[in-house]
Amino acid sequence: MNPDASDASSEPIAGETVRHGTGVNSTRAFPTNAFPTHLDPFVLFERFYIEPDDGFPMHPHRGFEIVSYMLEGGMDHEDSLGVSHTATPGEAMHITAGQGIRHSELPANGAGCSGLQLWINLPREEKDSDPNYADAAADDLSTVEEDGATITTVVGEGSPLEPTTELTYHDVRVTDTWTWTVPDGWTGFLYGVSGEGTVAGHEFEEGDVFPLTESRSVALESKGKNETESELRVVAVAGRPHGEVIQQQGPFVL
Repeated sequence: MNPDASDASSEPIAGETVRHGTGVNSTRAFPTNAFPTHLDPFVLFERFYIEPDDGFPMHPHRGFEIVSYMLEGGMDHEDSLGVSHTATPGEAMHITAGQGIRHSELPANGAGCSGLQLWINLPREEKDSDPNYADAAADDLSTVEEDGATITTVVGEGSPLEPTTELTYHDVRVTDTWTWTVPDGWTGFLYGVSGEGTVAGHEFEEGDVFPLTESRSVALESKGKNETESELRVVAVAGRPHGEVIQQQGPFVL
């Protein structure tokens, strides 16, 4: 856990609406007024909603990594490395900002888009590393069936994306009951993408976050019990903490 953070709540926390200066609205999991801390090694996590005429023009980042995972529509990415790419649903992008990178994120084809974005702190000795970019198409990401859930690996075994920080990132569609276990010593969180259900016996829905810093396992259950009812879709993210204070200043993590 981040040295300046208090222990995580044992109940789900509703996400908070954040309006960025460019006009983009996001539902942020953390840090928020309800949970005003980072979750070492994670700086922030949010779901973004970009309208056709909005987006993020070219802007700088430094000192951390970004994993973006598309849910709806397409997003055009361009950066100072010369990369130009359109990300579509089920596709992930990984950026190592390191000593500095500039990029833009704009809706593609005149239509809105939505996705998830995770900021991961770089350890002190890696903050001046060379910037880098990689992406993975939906077909590049491993999907497996388990009892009660279908799991796509965005980062981890079965994904070509390899962040500096050791972590796992799964897109989980819970159709019945499923248990998630976080490795010893790691920090994790669950975020509600769609549907309704329970986490550790508590009601859990779209936009909710459930941080785990002490507990190792948590049980999830979907309210949908047949094909006509909604599954509970969550992302389950866990990573090895760096044990360093996270100092975020806007688009930079010092």
